Amino acid sequence: MKKSAIIGLITIAISVGFLLTLNADTNTYSDFTQATTRGGEQHVVGVWDKSQPIHYDAMVDANKFTFFMEDQSGVVSKVIYKGTKPQDFEKSEKLVLVGEMREGTFYANKILMKCPSKYNDQLVEINVDGTVNENSTK
Repeated sequence: MKKSAIIGLITIAISVGFLLTLNADTNTYSDFTQATTRGGEQHVVGVWDKSQPIHYDAMVDANKFTFFMEDQSGVVSKVIYKGTKPQDFEKSEKLVLVGEMREGTFYANKILMKCPSKYNDQLVEINVDGTVNENSTK
């Protein structure tokens, strides 16, 4: 075989492998029940349960925010977020949590908030350090 043919086959194989990994990495939204059974990192959609207390004390632990969320199937679970309380958390309409369920509690690494807007919906991504990811707003 010619050298150029071998290089071409290797390039095609790498491209196919890359496309397969992209396809395998797509996540669908879960609820708390599915997050418990599937394990690993999950994306759970829901709304903040305003009837339950929230806890954030920057003087004690600035990187721990605790609240309760109701998922799309109506299950309420405690959420512990390792980061500062997101700005305008109380104004969010919908939440997407990225993290994992352990022992009945959801440990979130990231919180995506759907904020109300007069003209359009925005999905704001809050990083662990409390900053807003500029690329996440639509």
